[in-house]
Amino acid sequence: MENFQQYLENNWPRERRSRIAASATEDQVRAVLRKGYLQPADFLTLLSPAAAPLLEQMAQRAHELTLRYFGRAVNLFTPLYVSDYCTNQCRYCGFNANNKQPRRHLSPEEAYDEAKAIADMGLQHILLLTGDARKLSSPEYIAEVARRIKPLFASVGIEVYSMTEDEYRLMVESGVDSMTMFQETYNPELYDWLHPVGPKKDYAFRLNAPERAARAGMRSLGLGALLGLDECEQDAFATGLHAWWLLRHYPGVDVGLSIPRICSHEGSFDIPHALDDRRFVQYVTALRCFLPRSSITCSSRESAFMRDHLIPLGVTRVSAGVSTAVGGRKTHADNSGQFDITDHRSVEQMIADLTKNGYQAVIKDWEDPTLTHA
Repeated sequence: MENFQQYLENNWPRERRSRIAASATEDQVRAVLRKGYLQPADFLTLLSPAAAPLLEQMAQRAHELTLRYFGRAVNLFTPLYVSDYCTNQCRYCGFNANNKQPRRHLSPEEAYDEAKAIADMGLQHILLLTGDARKLSSPEYIAEVARRIKPLFASVGIEVYSMTEDEYRLMVESGVDSMTMFQETYNPELYDWLHPVGPKKDYAFRLNAPERAARAGMRSLGLGALLGLDECEQDAFATGLHAWWLLRHYPGVDVGLSIPRICSHEGSFDIPHALDDRRFVQYVTALRCFLPRSSITCSSRESAFMRDHLIPLGVTRVSAGVSTAVGGRKTHADNSGQFDITDHRSVEQMIADLTKNGYQAVIKDWEDPTLTHA
C-alpha cells in the first residue's frame, strides 16, 4: 500500500494544487457548498482565493454541519508538559536546543503531582508533551508517566516525538489512547530547512507516524500543520487531505485536526506566510465542510475572542487552564513555555463562557472499560 507521501506526490503535486486553487471561480465555490459530500478537489476550491468573498456562505454551511454532527458540545482538555529538553534545532520553536533558557524534566512522581492538580480542576482529558530528547524522555519514561496518571483520567494523549510502531504499541499498553503529530509543513524542501539538526529532520518518519500509531492500536489521531510556515492553501490542503486519507485507510480510528498559527516564543523567527484572521476562518470553515465528522481543536494560542467565534464554525475541542511550561501547578517552574499563550482562561471561566454562549462543556467523552479510575 502506498503511504500518504506517495499518494500526495502522485495525485496532488504542488503545481497541481496551485493551478486548481488559482483557477477556481466563485460559481465553483457556490456549487461545492451545495454538495452533500466533498472530494479533495472541492476542499481545495474552498481554500482558494475565489472562496474569500463567500466566507459568510461558507460559515453558514460550516455552522450547519457542526450542529448536525456535534450539537452544542465542546470537549475540554489541558496539556501537561513533562520535559522541555530537546535535541532538535527547529527554527520556529521555543524548545530549540540552541535557545539558552532554563530547562526542566519532571520525575514520574512530579508528573503525577502535576496531573493530580489537573484532575482536581475537574478535567478528564490530558495531553502529555515533551521535547525530543530520547535519552532523557525515553518511550519507557513516557509510558511510565502514562501508567501512573491513567487512573486519574478518562483519556491520556501524547504529543511527543515520532515513534516506531512498537513504541506506539507500548504507549497503548500503558494507557495512552490518542496521539497528536504536527507535521509542521508538508513541503519537504521547506521542512528540511526548518529542521537543520536533530532527529526531527527525518520528514518521512514524522509524516508516517500517525499511520504507525493506527497500526499499533491507537484509538484517536490528531494532525496539524503549523500555519504560517508555507502558503496557507498548500499546507491547509495537505493537512485536510492527510486526515481524509487516514480515514479511508483506517476507518476504525478517529482522526481529528488542530489549527495552530505560529505565535511568539523563546528565540526569534520571522513568519514567512502569516495568516490574517479572515484567511484563518476560511481554513476552519473549509475543513468543517470537507470533514464534517472530524473534531477540530483550537488551542490557547488563539485569543478568547477568536476561539469563542470559531466554535460555531467548526471547532469542537478547546484547551483550558493551560501552561506551556514544565511544572508550575505543584512543582516549581522557572522555565519558559514552548510558546506564548493568548487565552489564559481557567477551566471554570471556559465552562462559564461556553454556557453563556449556548454551548455545553464536555469534560469526559470516552471511557476505557478495562480500567478503573480513581
